[in-house]
Amino acid sequence: MKKISMIFISAFLALGASVCSADAQNIQVFSVNNSKGAINAKTIEKAFNESGNVVVDVNNDMNSIFSKRYGFVHHKSYNLAIFRSDKSILKLIKKYPSIGLITPLSMSIYSDDAKKTINISTLSLAGMARITKIPATDPDLKEYAASVDAALHKALPNGKYLAVNHNTKSSGNLVTEFTMELELEKGTTYADAKESFEDEFEGELGPVGFLIPKKYEIQDLLTENGNEDYDFFDTYSIIRFNAIFPVSKNHPDAGAYAPFSLSIYKKKDEDEMHISFPSIDNWISDLDIKDEKTIKAVRATQEKIKKILTEMTQ
Repeated sequence: MKKISMIFISAFLALGASVCSADAQNIQVFSVNNSKGAINAKTIEKAFNESGNVVVDVNNDMNSIFSKRYGFVHHKSYNLAIFRSDKSILKLIKKYPSIGLITPLSMSIYSDDAKKTINISTLSLAGMARITKIPATDPDLKEYAASVDAALHKALPNGKYLAVNHNTKSSGNLVTEFTMELELEKGTTYADAKESFEDEFEGELGPVGFLIPKKYEIQDLLTENGNEDYDFFDTYSIIRFNAIFPVSKNHPDAGAYAPFSLSIYKKKDEDEMHISFPSIDNWISDLDIKDEKTIKAVRATQEKIKKILTEMTQ
């Protein structure tokens, strides 16, 4: 199977230039017939973990959550999962701290009863490059995208990419960014200052409806592998049900964006801490959302987390 995965990766790398043409889609949906019901979110997670380069860290049955919270669901099955490749992160972070914006990556796993298919939506190579501003031609980013491609093929044998026609030009800033100079008190370290900031940040999220499926202390990974470029580097996977629930009704592939990742880091040769996340309000243009109530929920989600970080970094 490892040999087969390498064939997929080699083919993907060879096609990198054409995949990232000017009109390349930022979201990709991989689909297969599942009329026998043999494939589900758990088999997909297992296949991803066995594919060789990506690991699924969280795989939540959203229908279980939605039915309890809202009393109904939109799809027969709907999971949101997060995954990452430590190998690719280590390579890319040396050049591009913006890789934190997609660490972890996210995906939705959902059924289409009418077509009897099961589908997985993720960011494409073009989408990964767009959010991070890492060139789509970067060999390490292409390798990361190829690893996702290999995992998708392993998870859904005989699957194929569906035609996707989303807007590829968002109307606002792709990334919401903040900087903050950290002033150390006597006897404290930058790690102490970061921990204090994050404790306050995490405390502010819950009361306005955000949850944190997972926090990644990327600095530990860097230190273990001899990278001493940063004083600290953490990323968060964050979600707000009141946004993804209405969006997922007509746009189940929105799981390529949600949960969204937020990075917090400080380079040793800089004085400022950097905080950034992919702008949530871009879902509206990216997914061509028309429903006014859904648009309101998305914009409210963007404004709530933006307000928290604005107040904390002033």
